[in-house]
Amino acid sequence: MALDSHLTFTLALHGATAPPGSDACFSPYSAASALGLAEQAARGRTAEELAGVLGRDQSGLLHAAAESGDDVQLAVANTLWASDRITVEDSFQAALVRWPGGKAETAPFETDPEGARERINTDVDQTTHGLIPELLPEGAIHPHTRASLVNALYLKTAWRHPFPERATSDADFHTPEGVRQVPTMHLDESVGYAHENGWQVVRLAAEGGVETVILLPDGDLESAEAALDGQSLRALVERPKQHKIQLSLPKISLDVRADLERALQGLGVRELFTQDADLTGLTPDRPLWVDSILHQAVLRLDEQGLEGAAATAIQMRTMSLISAEPLEVRVDRPFLLLVRHAETGAVYFFARVVRPA
Repeated sequence: MALDSHLTFTLALHGATAPPGSDACFSPYSAASALGLAEQAARGRTAEELAGVLGRDQSGLLHAAAESGDDVQLAVANTLWASDRITVEDSFQAALVRWPGGKAETAPFETDPEGARERINTDVDQTTHGLIPELLPEGAIHPHTRASLVNALYLKTAWRHPFPERATSDADFHTPEGVRQVPTMHLDESVGYAHENGWQVVRLAAEGGVETVILLPDGDLESAEAALDGQSLRALVERPKQHKIQLSLPKISLDVRADLERALQGLGVRELFTQDADLTGLTPDRPLWVDSILHQAVLRLDEQGLEGAAATAIQMRTMSLISAEPLEVRVDRPFLLLVRHAETGAVYFFARVVRPA
């Protein structure tokens, strides 16, 4: 089903982009949205390779997770930035406007590549409320660029049960290099909890149908993480039941950039990055292929709630071109973390925390 495909995609891209033992953070939601639009543009083997990574259609799940209530700030934009020198197929434009925040814009890639870069960055900056002011670095756009598919995501919500700020204090966290003192929050509350298959799982509800799931392994994170697949991850995140716990959790501040093209090539998406790419679902103009996919994710967790932003840009170019006894859960060693849409299970953010700030 779509959720299993989404979680399999999440783990595959995480594994391909995050070196073992490092802090990591990316947005499966943002990456899947941008690649889903690329799949709409692709035909033939190019489309088949993208489908192989994305799995069964995720678009319904992504669309549902873009719906927000009054108690959460959620912004999603899916934008095609296209040169006025290419012809955009009517069918692609019709599909684009059905995606959350879907729109088409023109950009002066050939005549003013730096101006085009600034326009795209400004649009992402606005959508992400300033958390990602410069997704595209200098040189990311050049005169041979013809189109850019960009997804941007912003999410801010409050905990249903905030952490008392007066209880926050420095505490031990066991990193690969040794024990460090890090600002640690404390909560004594009934929340979702399970202890299954070598993992402690804590589910923290937030406003607007958002939840954070913490996956704390009993032993070494690297080996436990390697054993996860989409189905086992789904079983873990859906297992927690209400239980009184005493939770210790580090404050989190992550800002991670990644180039996704090499990771996707390792996962079997190859033709997209060659002159054999078939993107005629977007435009009949050929040759057109992808020369970079840039991704950035920012995630912050504190006593009051969470705030995150992510953006993915696909650059296309051409040639010349409840229990009575509380349990104590000390998150004092490397762990995984998901921020997800509670109803659909769509993962807004997936992180590995090894060295909390």
